[in-house]
This record gives sequence, C-alpha cells and structure tokens, in this order.
Amino acid sequence: MNTALVFGGSGQIGAALLARLRAGGWQVLALSRTQRADGPGLRWLRGGFPRPPGLPEEVDAIFSCGPLDAFAQWYAQAAIRSARVIAFGSTSVHVKHASGDPGERDVARRLREAEASLFATARARGEAAIVLRPTLVYGVGRDATLTRIARLARRAGRFVLPRNARGMRQPVHVDDLADAALAACLSAAARGRGYDLPGGETLPYSEMVRRVLACLSPPLRLHLLPMPLFRALLAAARAGGVARDLTGDAIARMRDDLVFDAGPAARDFGYAPRAFAPAAVMFDAPQPSSGAP
Repeated sequence: MNTALVFGGSGQIGAALLARLRAGGWQVLALSRTQRADGPGLRWLRGGFPRPPGLPEEVDAIFSCGPLDAFAQWYAQAAIRSARVIAFGSTSVHVKHASGDPGERDVARRLREAEASLFATARARGEAAIVLRPTLVYGVGRDATLTRIARLARRAGRFVLPRNARGMRQPVHVDDLADAALAACLSAAARGRGYDLPGGETLPYSEMVRRVLACLSPPLRLHLLPMPLFRALLAAARAGGVARDLTGDAIARMRDDLVFDAGPAARDFGYAPRAFAPAAVMFDAPQPSSGAP
C-alpha cells in the first residue's frame, strides 16, 4: 500500500488531493496547524515548518500544496526519504520577475530559488522532484482572485474594469490540479522538471470576469470604463479601505496575455483540464472537492 505525506492538506488544492489519494487506497499523513479529525486512510499531524512532528523515516511520495519556499527549505534539511516529491509553485515565477513592484519581484525570486533548491536537493538524494505551476486557480471559494471579484461584485451590485482589460487568461479548477499532482506522481516520464498548469480554455480577462458575474444569483453586470475613470473609482475605493493591494502593475497586467503551454504536462502525465464554466457555488463559502470519497 502506498503512503503519502501531504503538506498544505487543509488548503484548496490539498483538500482535493487528499480526497483522490484516499479514494485510490493510499495511506495519508497530512499536516495542519490546527487540530483535525483523522479518517479512514488519513492521519492528521498537528504542526508545520520548520520542524513538523512525528514523521516516518520513509514514504512513497511527498506532496507540497502550500508555500514552495518554506517547503524547499524544509526538504533541504529533512531526513525523511521519498522516491517522489511533487510540489506546487506558481506561474508567477514567469510573470512577476520583471514587475515594477518590488514585492512582486520578490515573490518571483523566492519561487525561482525554491524551485532550484528543490531540484538540487532531489538530485543529490537520487529522488525525483516535480514542480507544478498553476495559473489562476478557482473552484471552491478559497482563491484570491476570482472569488474575491465575485464577493466585491455582490457587495457593490456590479463590477468595473478598464476597457483594455483584454489580456488572455487560463483559469484552472482545483480538481484538475489535484488530478495533475497524482498523475505526475504516478508517471514514469515526469521527473526532475517543472510543468506549467493552465486551464483548458484561453479567454480575455474581461470575458473571464463576465462569466463569473453571469453565473451569480442574481447575475451581475460588468462595466468597462475608460482608464482615467477606472483609476478615479479605484482611488475612491482605496480611500474606503477596498482594493488597497491592487497595484498599478496588477492593473497593467490585465491587458497582457498570460498564456502558458500545457503540452508538456499533457505529454508526460495526461493533463487535460476543463474549459472555464463557472458556477455560483464555486465562489461561495469554501466547498468540499468533488473528488471527496
């Protein structure tokens, strides 16, 4: 029977992955900073980095669904052995490295350095490391982009964007990411490299938001505004304590195409994400993964 150690098991991707591992007959150890109930095939350990408690000497696979930098630092010092190590990063490593915002550049730097550390440690140990980089994640009401847009729109009764928010996007469902993690773990072809994981449809930013608003109950309207008017409304919102973290670089990226190639993941472990068809429940309070046993 295969055994897995899962970091970030209480997060949006981790919860979906736990369901798939348990359904597949894996014995799972998962970590959480708060007390959680064990279940069939699942034992929760309370704790976190840098010294998670009660770990075995060896498992068949380690999955990291939380911050990549913290995981890479732990893995570099950890004594546990594992043939496979699958860790989630982000396509922000590509997108934010040249940002004008120092905080965003730092995010990209930390992701880049964490990937390099993870691969170097795995090579030194003779283990196989895989990094999975999602794009815009959605699906269970816990993401920081589309769910936030839905909540702001519900509060205001509408949503506004600049007219040039036509950069292409590829939102990806959490269940497709959980499927990808398990498939990559079981694939002989996937080892020692990173894979971008976009969603199954490429569409303009404004159309992506329009579909989110259209699925809500009641459906809400999207208003496309000239940039000067949009900036004036944004300034007023920030003065009221809303959207203070929406930076100028983030606004500028709305017109940029952020498109990634799913071909390598499709070739090496059969990655086949769904098209973007949002439903209101995906932006409500957190929901269980559809893969729950």
